[in-house]
Amino acid sequence: MDERGECCNGPAETVRNDDVEKLESPVPDAQRFPLHVSESSVPGLRSEPDNLSTMNWSLAFDAVSAVALVAGVLFAAYQLVELRRQHKRDAVLGLVRSFQSGDFTAALGRVNSLPDGADQKTIRRVLGATGRDEVFLVGLTWESLGVLAFRREIDMQTIDDFFSGAITISWRKLHAFVEDDRKSLNRETVWEWFQWLAERMSERERRSAPIPAHIAHRDWSA
Repeated sequence: MDERGECCNGPAETVRNDDVEKLESPVPDAQRFPLHVSESSVPGLRSEPDNLSTMNWSLAFDAVSAVALVAGVLFAAYQLVELRRQHKRDAVLGLVRSFQSGDFTAALGRVNSLPDGADQKTIRRVLGATGRDEVFLVGLTWESLGVLAFRREIDMQTIDDFFSGAITISWRKLHAFVEDDRKSLNRETVWEWFQWLAERMSERERRSAPIPAHIAHRDWSA
């Protein structure tokens, strides 16, 4: 420093100003943050739109799976209902065919010609040597139908529509024969389902008097 105290002030002031200018100058972002992390460089790091897209696809797949499952259950239920309907139709058609056989219709007509409460002696006298066989053909047919009705293989309304009159008349004609046959065989279960079915038909007629179809359904239209 000289005597005036000015020899060192000039250069020192210049240096300080340069340093200040360097400190105040803006630093580029690339220099301040040199490390750049990309989405592809880190496994599992995805942008929000990608995550939403993946979630949407997952929800769509779950929805399609649920719809397919429900459709499969509904189709299986429909098939089961159709199978039961087909089984019922087959059973009814089988019964109708059995009633259309010449042997059965002839036997039923001869049984209907018997007096009410005919016993074995009366049957032999009225129907002759083949009368017992004809009675058995008719009785066993009703016996089989009674078992099917009890097991709900065929509903009572269908039996009523097709056979109620024939069953009721047959029992009226043959109940004494049934009692004789049970005594002779010493077995109460003989003709049990024939009697059971005839009693069910009688109960239905007591609750609601039978009305001929041509009267009950006279207003029916296709």
